[in-house]
Amino acid sequence: MINMFDMNETNAVIQRINSLKPDSPALWGKMSVDKMLAHCNVAYEMALEDTHPKPTGLKKTMLKLFVKPIVVGKKPYKRNSRTAPEFLITDSKNFELEKVRLINYILKTITLGEDYFDNRESHSFGKLTKTEWNTMFYKHLDHHLNQFGV
Repeated sequence: MINMFDMNETNAVIQRINSLKPDSPALWGKMSVDKMLAHCNVAYEMALEDTHPKPTGLKKTMLKLFVKPIVVGKKPYKRNSRTAPEFLITDSKNFELEKVRLINYILKTITLGEDYFDNRESHSFGKLTKTEWNTMFYKHLDHHLNQFGV
């Protein structure tokens, strides 16, 4: 698995993002490429900004027990998996803007470094190790970049 905290390794992911085109077709799923980029940005918004309401109570418990192992585990996501409501993008987005935002989030993650994320509270899953953060970041991006054939 690529280390999203290492610029040399992450360059391959950024190259994949840069190879997307506004009309890149999805190999599966319903999202257009602009919506996919906006969808991927939500994960970084949740990690780096305070713009999304945090789950509480039973919802947070369910996320920790049932969703966290899927998100931070090594097993790849299944195609056409259900998307959490917070990640649904229903309106068209500006492809170039979303692409730049995603790359900037990745670069910010590298700048902050793995020590910043180690044992840091996530939006939905409680404290995560740097390895869990890395897995979450990379696995989600890899899934969606594969969805668009890059």
